[in-house]
Amino acid sequence: MISDGSLRKQREEWERQTLSPYATLAVCSRGRETPIEPCPVRTDFIRDRDRILHCKSFRRMKHKTQVFLSPTGDHYRTRLTHTLEVAQIARTISRALLLNEDLTEAIALGHDLGHTPFGHAGEDVLDALVPGGFEHNVQSLRVVERLENDGHGLNLTWEVRDGIVNHKRSGNPATVEGKVVSFADRIAYLNHDIDDAIRAGVLTEEMIPRSCKHLFGDTHGKRINNLILNLVENSQDSPIIRFSDEFAAEFEVLRAFMFENVYLNPVAKGEEVKAKALFRQLYEYYLEYPDRMPSDYRALVEADGRERAVADFLSGMTDNYAIRDYERIFVPSGWEGI
Repeated sequence: MISDGSLRKQREEWERQTLSPYATLAVCSRGRETPIEPCPVRTDFIRDRDRILHCKSFRRMKHKTQVFLSPTGDHYRTRLTHTLEVAQIARTISRALLLNEDLTEAIALGHDLGHTPFGHAGEDVLDALVPGGFEHNVQSLRVVERLENDGHGLNLTWEVRDGIVNHKRSGNPATVEGKVVSFADRIAYLNHDIDDAIRAGVLTEEMIPRSCKHLFGDTHGKRINNLILNLVENSQDSPIIRFSDEFAAEFEVLRAFMFENVYLNPVAKGEEVKAKALFRQLYEYYLEYPDRMPSDYRALVEADGRERAVADFLSGMTDNYAIRDYERIFVPSGWEGI
């Protein structure tokens, strides 16, 4: 009978017998803040993956900027497609290293749930205005612990929450799967941002440092594939996820190149000045009129403070919603008469 949990137990036993000694087994999870009845079919990490995939914050990422603000072209990345690319790269690495793919995928799908509209421009505005600062990885954790599911949170396992909050380069995930996601995030965004920047005319393939093309490859697919292969080769039979020294050094060269030519490029990021001004005015408006936020965010004011509640509301907006809300509040409408 399915109800006896036999299918879940089969999967858990498969993990014990198959995965690396450095992998995180579902049965060894530190659990959830609120214990729940085990699923008869899914392990705890599969269940977390599903909870993230079906939540509202995940769906909203399809209209949040990755690099280029509110792109009109169909092929530019959004925060959602970035997340899917991270998840696929991370799963490939985890599968090759015999790590827990389910945990890896759950962390990857949830790592950017708290990202603001307008990419890092929105994050910078809130970080400067909100007491205590604002970081999207910390906000992603707040989304799954506090904001989702009508204020009840998603009640995820400790390992998934740890991987989400520690996915940034400066983080220190407790699991090897969390470390894999951190590397996959960087592999994904550097390479797909090159692809988008070439599509936008900000970069040409010829501009990419010759040393990077020589080592990583001269196409989008080759670069991702070679970075994954190098990471797997240098991380086997070890709890440490790493590139070779040569790849690590050249990866920093590529990252510096992207900051100089794309992430800080005044042409590529010219619209961010407008986006920051818009976002700042929305923050100041709702700080003065918190009663005009939706009811679920108004309920946060007393418990978490007005500034944090407003940051929660604004960071959950999509690019399109923020622009429409700004126009509704600050742009006068023409008189229609009677």
